[in-house]
Amino acid sequence: MSPAPSAAPAAVILLSGGLDSATVLAAALAQGYAAHALSFDYGQRHRAELVAAKHLAEALGACSHRLVQLDLSQLGGSALTDARMAVPETPAPGIPVTYVPARNTVMLSFALAYAEVRGAGDIFIGVNAVDYSGYPDCRPEYITAFEHMANLATKAAIEGRPLRLHTPLQHLSKAQIIGFGHRLGVDYSLTVSCYQATESGAACGRCDACRLRREGFRAAGLADPTRYAT
Repeated sequence: MSPAPSAAPAAVILLSGGLDSATVLAAALAQGYAAHALSFDYGQRHRAELVAAKHLAEALGACSHRLVQLDLSQLGGSALTDARMAVPETPAPGIPVTYVPARNTVMLSFALAYAEVRGAGDIFIGVNAVDYSGYPDCRPEYITAFEHMANLATKAAIEGRPLRLHTPLQHLSKAQIIGFGHRLGVDYSLTVSCYQATESGAACGRCDACRLRREGFRAAGLADPTRYAT
């Protein structure tokens, strides 16, 4: 996919390196945005997803890709940022320990600042309220509230350039997301979704993220290109 022309409107896309964010980047580019990808090294269990994000930004044709250092492991409270907490391998009721406290709020705040710097009026994020792990900051009401806050808090909005927060995957199942991305030409073999992937990007095949991903490819009727460690 070729980069958008320079006259295209700028947008900031949160790019984790996973399946959902790769699909969102492809969707933004397909809509004609000049996509500026933003990834975070936030103290997560592995860096494989950050390597994947770099490769995806290049492969899909983002105009730029910035990596922000943000160490949430200093606060802990999540199995994704605290190595002493085990990543669950069976579904359980309630919000799982893989929830990272306030992660989307923190990252969207950085994206909001970056959008102002870039003169972008649009931010894309791959949250999903159908096939997701119960995270409160993936819900539609949260997204609506953040967008409202953003348009009260920024110089751009006050001066008549409001921000729009796009969630193109919000109401899609994992199978629908995969089908959508497949039609956009996303190479899902480049993505890393696993919560406890190896440093080379091989997935464990047991965590909730792996389960949702595997079931999604099966339901979409497409071959799963994921590299599994076992």
